[in-house]
Amino acid sequence: MEKGPIEQSIMPAGADGGEPSSTSSPIIHGTPNIIEDSATPTAVEDVDESKKGWTAYFRTRDFYIVLVLGQVLAICLTATNTFTTLLAAEGTSIPAFQTFFNYVLLNIGYTSFTWYRYGFRRWCRLIYKDGWRYFILSFLDVEGNYFTVLAYQKTSILSAQLINFWAIVIVVAISFLFLHVRYHVTQVAGILVCIGGFGILLASDHITGASDTGPISRGHQIKGDLFALLGATFYGCSNVVEEFLVSKRPLYEVVGQLGFWGMIINGTQAGIFDRKSFRTAVWNGKVGGYLTGYTLILALFYSLAPLMFRLASAAFFNISLLTSNFWGVAIGVKVFGYSIHWMYPIAFVCIVGGLIVYFLGRRVLGEARKPWLGKNQEEGVSGIGTAKRKAEKPGAIV
Repeated sequence: MEKGPIEQSIMPAGADGGEPSSTSSPIIHGTPNIIEDSATPTAVEDVDESKKGWTAYFRTRDFYIVLVLGQVLAICLTATNTFTTLLAAEGTSIPAFQTFFNYVLLNIGYTSFTWYRYGFRRWCRLIYKDGWRYFILSFLDVEGNYFTVLAYQKTSILSAQLINFWAIVIVVAISFLFLHVRYHVTQVAGILVCIGGFGILLASDHITGASDTGPISRGHQIKGDLFALLGATFYGCSNVVEEFLVSKRPLYEVVGQLGFWGMIINGTQAGIFDRKSFRTAVWNGKVGGYLTGYTLILALFYSLAPLMFRLASAAFFNISLLTSNFWGVAIGVKVFGYSIHWMYPIAFVCIVGGLIVYFLGRRVLGEARKPWLGKNQEEGVSGIGTAKRKAEKPGAIV
């Protein structure tokens, strides 16, 4: 059961712990006084203003956690892309079906834990009452995956990567319009610096020919660009919806429901569109290993992303992933024999610099304090990574 920011006990007037004046004196029950418990948690606003200055957030543990967490997520994304490339090299291209195993794993792990915490009857009530919310989240996530994979098959890598910037635009616009998020000038500057760094990465790919996928017909190019636009739109929307949901509900519930509905939606879609690819795919020990690695790392990505949404935001999540190209080349040096162009380290430093600028001027809680949850986050859940938990347990790591 969630507690408010201040627990209170009610004591009758005169019952202040002193000695009674007479043992024979009658007890007079006056109007009760409200006495604040000395062990009450600190208000969220007090925690947020506990440090002053433009570098207040840099002097907290959370800043370094979100910075490192963003790069862990970027490496996870790069690893899943690497496994997809290795699968294609073996002659196995089942974009919808290979993601199906991820949703199954999430459903088994997190839904089972939800059953343990809620009981089966309460879980069924959750499906009946709030299932539609999680269905929308899962639909957006599944379609984001699906259309992005289609885009990379139809258009050039350079075009698909450029259009992925649209996801950042979608996240910022929806957060501003519907969640009442107001971006500081340094946050806008940080986003622009990150985009500039990613532009250097794309320029390097173009110079070295790393983004060259051969001749593509104009018809396929247009289709691929539209698919990339759709994929980025779905991704942006799903990120914002997930940030909203994990701020109000337990992580295990949200991820479990994402796995449950995603398994159904993705399984149906794979059964319709991947039947031919599944029949012609190559199945051997290597493919099994690659699928296992892909599923485990993607499940880790889906488990860590909600924590990023709580500690920071969907916008910071997306700009953190811009370094995935750099990590892709770093992994590709060993796996595919790539070489690192001299512009890559510059681009990486530029993107990381943008991530730092993004939090310049932020207070102690950074973006963990969500504007749609109230002044003291009274409408939010108290869980790992939330501002409410920071107020209740100041010593907690996250």
